Amino acid sequence: MPGIRVREWWLAVLFLAPSLGGFLLFFVVPFLIGLRYSLYDTPIDGTFVGLANYADLLHNEVFRRAAFNTFRFTAISVPLNMALSLGLAMLLNRSLYFRRWFRVAFIAPLVIPVASIVLVWQVLFDLNGTLNGWLHAWGVAPLDWMESGASLWVVIIVYLWKNVGYNMVLFLAGLQHIPAEYYEAASIDGAGPFRRWRTITLVYITPTSFFVFIMSIINSFKVFRETYTIAGEYPHDSIYMLQHYMNNMFQALDYQKLTSAAFLMALVVVGLVLVLFVAERRISKSIGG
Repeated sequence: MPGIRVREWWLAVLFLAPSLGGFLLFFVVPFLIGLRYSLYDTPIDGTFVGLANYADLLHNEVFRRAAFNTFRFTAISVPLNMALSLGLAMLLNRSLYFRRWFRVAFIAPLVIPVASIVLVWQVLFDLNGTLNGWLHAWGVAPLDWMESGASLWVVIIVYLWKNVGYNMVLFLAGLQHIPAEYYEAASIDGAGPFRRWRTITLVYITPTSFFVFIMSIINSFKVFRETYTIAGEYPHDSIYMLQHYMNNMFQALDYQKLTSAAFLMALVVVGLVLVLFVAERRISKSIGG
C-alpha cells in the first residue's frame, strides 16, 4: 500500500512537472528578479538601497497622480458595474421575451477582440466623431472627449461595456440558486418586494457579490488596454493610470521605478483581496449560523 501511494505521488509530480516548470519560469523567476531590481539602484552591478526606491516613488508627483486616478476610477466604476450587473441579472431572472438573446448580447463584449472594437470607440468619441455630430445637430458645441475631463467617463463607459455582461452572468447564477420557497414564505408573512429583496436576495447572494466585487476590482486594473489604444501612451491627466506610468518607465528603461510601482500596486491589490476574503468568510458564517 505505501509503495502504491509513492508511485501515484511520483506520477502526479510527473504530470504536473510541465505546468510547475512553466509557472516557475514565467512567474516565480521574473517575480524574484523584479523584486531584486526594486531594491537596487541600477539593474546591472547595482548597489543595494533597500526601500529607498519605494520612498522616492511615493514622493514622485507623476506616480501619485497616476495612483490617485487609478483609485478614483476603481472607486467609481466598480460600484456602477456591480449595480448595473445585479439589476440586469434580476431583470433577466424573470420571464421575458428574447431573454436568451439579451444574455448573448451582454456576453458578446467578452469575446470581441479589444483592438477591433477600439476603432468603434474612437469614431464615436473623436472630436469629429459620431457623438459630436449628434451634438452639433442638436445645437450643442462639440467636445474633444479624450482631451478633457470627460475622458474619465469615456473609459468608465468602456469598462462597463466590457465587464457588465460577465458579472451579470455570475449574479444570475446566484439568483437562480435561491429557493423560491423563501420568497413564498416571506410573502405569506406580509413582506413587501423591497423587504424580500433586502432580507432574502441580498443575503443569499453575498458570496457571489464578494466574488463579483473582487473580480471587478481586478478587471478595473486591466482597462489599460482600452485606454492605451484609444488615447495613447500619454492620455489626458484624468485617465493617466498606474499602468501608463509603468509602461512609460519600461520604455525609459527605468526598472527601479517600474518594479517598485508594480510591487506597490500588487501589494495593495493582494491586501484588499485578503481583507475581502476574511470579511466574506465572517459574513457567510454569520448567515449560516
